[in-house]
Amino acid sequence: MKISFPYMGTSHIAISYLLSGLGHEVIYPPAPTKKTLSLGVQYAPEFACLPFKILLGTYLEAVEAGADSLVTSGGFGPCRAGYYGELHKRILHDLGYPVEMLVLEPPLRAPVDFYRRVSRLVRPQTSWSNFYRIFRIGWEKLRTLDNLEARLHELRPLTLSQKYLTAAYEQGLEGVRAAQTVDTVKVAGAEAIVEMGNVPLDMTRKPLRIGIIGEIYVVLEPFANHDIEKILGEMGCYIHRSIFLTNWTRDNTLIDGEKDVRASAVPYLNQLVGGHGQNSIGETVRYAENGYDGVIQLAPFTCIPEIVAKSIMPTISRDKGIPVLTLFLDEQTGRAGIETRLEAFLDLLRQKRMQQEAS
Repeated sequence: MKISFPYMGTSHIAISYLLSGLGHEVIYPPAPTKKTLSLGVQYAPEFACLPFKILLGTYLEAVEAGADSLVTSGGFGPCRAGYYGELHKRILHDLGYPVEMLVLEPPLRAPVDFYRRVSRLVRPQTSWSNFYRIFRIGWEKLRTLDNLEARLHELRPLTLSQKYLTAAYEQGLEGVRAAQTVDTVKVAGAEAIVEMGNVPLDMTRKPLRIGIIGEIYVVLEPFANHDIEKILGEMGCYIHRSIFLTNWTRDNTLIDGEKDVRASAVPYLNQLVGGHGQNSIGETVRYAENGYDGVIQLAPFTCIPEIVAKSIMPTISRDKGIPVLTLFLDEQTGRAGIETRLEAFLDLLRQKRMQQEAS
């Protein structure tokens, strides 16, 4: 197979290793750009959400580069994302690209089907033992990448040099990319954490603490959210993201995954509404209970689960005393508009903190 996959955050480093380790020729997915989005907008249904359009543009660029197969994740419940793989395949076929689309659904919901699809990735000349070895290394890469990003969020509002912190982080990414065993991945991650910690910090700062919630793709992919985590970090905020790919994968591998978050949501939303709608409610409650200053909800325009969640946010905000800003994102969203809304939101949070400290 000449295989490609969606580009989302730093996950491409681990996924490309996994697929190439299984003997496939990996057509590396290009990082999304305005051209990518333009391609997706051109061929997607008008009211499709932003992730659908970016993914379609990514697939078009990948098949133009020679990919004949695409692998992606599926979904379940009342959300359109579960149909994206099939819709993308039909659009690509209609455009003259007869690609094979491998959609991997949560394994415990249809184990036989999951095994059959994964078997397509394990080439005859490889073995299941080799798959396990490669998977362990790929998983360690993914876990380390998430740890590095979490550490980056902690240090950004404290650093005296954004330039050197970013350089140390990017050097860590390259170290993880080059590592070929579980142990060397761990060493690369540990060295990167040390290097990032060596950047001069101002520990007297008391950054605002903000939780990021919402739909997984616009939360994880900086192009989709206009690099909001970097913007907020450089504005002096500590960011905690509710979704990382490792915890999302782990939770969706288990039938009762995310049960704690959903339990927190029950007083406000006691049923699955698709996507991350119920999770957004539960995470907001948890951020409030953990003393965060505010929450930012990132949602694709027309995303019904996040629209449902947004309609409940004023009640949670009133009950729990935590401000919530919702940003709906589509191809018309501009960085300048987002920065303006963030500045106003941060002013609100600072005033609230000052009032609390004065009382």
